[in-house]
Amino acid sequence: VASRLAVRNLGTVVEDSVGPKCYGGTYTVTLIPGDGIGQETAAAVKSVFGAAKVPVEFEQFDLSGFTPENDKLMQEALASLRRNKVGLKGILYTPIRLGHSSFNVAMRKELDIYASVAHCKNIPGINARHKDVDFVIIRENTEGEYSGLEHQSFPGVVESLKIITRPKTERIARYAFDYALRHGRKRVTIVHKANIMKLADGLFLNTCRAVAKEYPTIQHNDMIVDNTAMQLVSRPQQFDVMVMPNLYGSIVSNIGAGIIGGAGIVPGANYGREFAIFEPGSRHVAKDIQGRNTANPSSLILSSVMMLRHLQLNEHADQIEKAVHKTLSVDGIRTPDLGGSQSTTDFTKAVIRNL
Repeated sequence: VASRLAVRNLGTVVEDSVGPKCYGGTYTVTLIPGDGIGQETAAAVKSVFGAAKVPVEFEQFDLSGFTPENDKLMQEALASLRRNKVGLKGILYTPIRLGHSSFNVAMRKELDIYASVAHCKNIPGINARHKDVDFVIIRENTEGEYSGLEHQSFPGVVESLKIITRPKTERIARYAFDYALRHGRKRVTIVHKANIMKLADGLFLNTCRAVAKEYPTIQHNDMIVDNTAMQLVSRPQQFDVMVMPNLYGSIVSNIGAGIIGGAGIVPGANYGREFAIFEPGSRHVAKDIQGRNTANPSSLILSSVMMLRHLQLNEHADQIEKAVHKTLSVDGIRTPDLGGSQSTTDFTKAVIRNL
């Protein structure tokens, strides 16, 4: 276990000869603002980083979820991520139409970014449905229902394949237990539907249970996914670290966001052995408020704080995180999604004042 903990914030390996790119004390990071409110929230991050004199330069790619997979800009963005090893991105819209694959899914598979991490924690002063909430959702990112293996076997009959493998389940389970160990967490909850999907989710559950035996100091339990949803909205304080397959993680992270105040305040990250990409933990494009200057940039700013900790720029990370929390909790500067009336620009300026 000790050897596996020599990692950069439980993401990419510190000793890797191909770590994040740093020249003259400045890191180069790939920035993909995303669709919807992405340009506005990315601009907020860049303004805050500039004011805090963060030693990060961005290579920006204005991709859209509508961009074809073989598009030149898409390939340039992937090449930049391979080169820099670290990315910050907003949410890319995935059209609901046949033949258009998700860039988000393609990127995670291409770069083997297998662990999605979303931290759901109350922020003081923000109205929420529950208090004392503090749990981490760890989601397997590369298989499950997101394998993209669908076909029509007969007109009106579609088969969609869910892929669960022992090696990838072992990997995400170890990641979850290592995370708990390193961050002083006490319990890991395995989320599944093995009562119905006895082979696929049965393999996931049994593999996680086997891995749990390697961590005698960490408690573990398991819970069926539909019960998990009910328990989250009724008593979320019981959860600490949660590990689950792909689709369940997407649903649970949105429930978690709703519990603590909304998608605008949940940071997230995606880790692989070589690459790390940071994005809001609850993946909403918010196209309905695009261009109105009312978007809440907190989730992307806090995701960038996670990125700075990954780069071991801890002083800058602490400085920006404290500024965001002071803006929300003490100053009461809030965008409409949190019941306030301030604009994205007002909020960003307030964070900069609080640095």
